[in-house]
Amino acid sequence: MREPQVAQASLADTGYGGTPAGPAQVLIVDDSVVARSVLGRMVEGTRRFRVAAAYSDVRAALDYLKTHSVDIILLDIEMPGIDGITALPDVIAAGRGAKVLIVSSAAEQGAAVTVQALALGAADTLVKPGIGAFGGRFAEVLEERLSRLLEAQAHAHAQPEPAAQHPHYQFPAQAPEGFDLVAIGASTGGIHALSQLLRAIPASFQVPILVTQHLPVSFMSYFATQLAVLGGRPCEVAVDRMRIRPGRIIVAPGDAHLRVVRTSDGAAIRLSHEKAASGCMPSVDPMFESVAEVFGSRALGVVLSGMGRDGCEGARDLCDAGARVLAQDRASSVVWGMPGAVANAGRASAILPPDEIGRLIARGGGGA
Repeated sequence: MREPQVAQASLADTGYGGTPAGPAQVLIVDDSVVARSVLGRMVEGTRRFRVAAAYSDVRAALDYLKTHSVDIILLDIEMPGIDGITALPDVIAAGRGAKVLIVSSAAEQGAAVTVQALALGAADTLVKPGIGAFGGRFAEVLEERLSRLLEAQAHAHAQPEPAAQHPHYQFPAQAPEGFDLVAIGASTGGIHALSQLLRAIPASFQVPILVTQHLPVSFMSYFATQLAVLGGRPCEVAVDRMRIRPGRIIVAPGDAHLRVVRTSDGAAIRLSHEKAASGCMPSVDPMFESVAEVFGSRALGVVLSGMGRDGCEGARDLCDAGARVLAQDRASSVVWGMPGAVANAGRASAILPPDEIGRLIARGGGGA
């Protein structure tokens, strides 16, 4: 294959270069020559993907991205010099829309570094096995992850812009007034969006915030800890009958839907395990549906980056109850499936980047 026109030292023993237009282009960044070789063979063994280049360090990869475009970047975390976590924001920016898949032995389920990578904008993570454990099953999983990211990217580009006649679509947006609860739904790319949204809300903000984020159970403890830091307020993983209190964040556990019920002195959480129409566990729809029942027009719904349509039906319930729903815009979403579904159904009061959604929430601030 033809070698890319970049510094030769950074291409040492990759064996890969540019390929003709057609298959999706993959950039590999890993300090291990064995890992680069094995990952490269696996990528080349698929019909849909080709290795554009492979590098042993981040600086060389960033130089390559200045003059080349790729679809997906496989990024290791533990590397000498600039590690993958430190470099991730720069890699995402340089990739100009390329999806970043973290492939690292440090990316265990529940590992703090995994949630940190997702918060910084990685599209997905995959545990890299030991050198002697690379096998057929890992190759299948890698191809499945690559295919999922490519399809999500194609879906996002194919989504039409919201029609101007949608009754709830307004831009620029005015701050929603008089809400007593914020309910946020998110999936792929949602942790990064949540971090941007929460940073825009001052610590003095007292309206309680509920979050349903599609994540496995093993991630939830660290996820809640991270949201507490980002939001400057206590954050807890929901347990059954937990009371909803001012100035707090409550996140759905990974194995149950978060629902809201009335109590004699306010509202509380009830967890449920029924099958949701979206197929997700937890699902945004049951949360939105129950929030609409309990808080009515005094609720505010938010739908952030995510694949699929989860939250769209619940957004209808919120709109029918007189509540407003804010959706993340396509340009800032890793996947514009969930917010795009809400926008195109005419259920979004405004479509904005997550930091602007956060500022809008802060300006609304609840009240009587």
